[in-house]
Amino acid sequence: MNKREYVQANKDWLTAKAQEEGVKALPKGIYYKVLAEGKTDGKHPTPRSIVTAHYTGRTIDGKQFDSSRGGTPLAIRLCDLIEGWIIAMQQMCVGDKWEVYIPAEMGYGKFSQPGIP
Repeated sequence: MNKREYVQANKDWLTAKAQEEGVKALPKGIYYKVLAEGKTDGKHPTPRSIVTAHYTGRTIDGKQFDSSRGGTPLAIRLCDLIEGWIIAMQQMCVGDKWEVYIPAEMGYGKFSQPGIP
C-alpha cells in the first residue's frame, strides 16, 4: 500500500472507529475512548507542560510500530510531540488512560517513521 492509499485507508478506518460505542471526537478528526479515568480535579496539561506517559503506537491494521511498555514511560514537553498527541493530551487529566485514534496528517505526517506507510 502506497502513502496515498494508506492515508485514504486511515480516513476510512477513522470513520468506522467514530461509530463505535464509547468513542468521542476531538478537533481535527482525532477520536478517543476512555479506558480509565484519573483525577477529576479539572487540571489539564498545557503545550508547555512536561507530561509522562506509557504508550503503544499501532497502524490501522494493528501492527505495533513503537511502545514504551516494558520500559520507562515517555517524559517530554507536550509541545514536542506529534500534533495529535498535543490535542488529545490537553484534554486529559493525571491518571487518565485513553485509546487515541489519530489521522495520518496529525501523526508523523510527512516525517518518516519505521513501520508506518
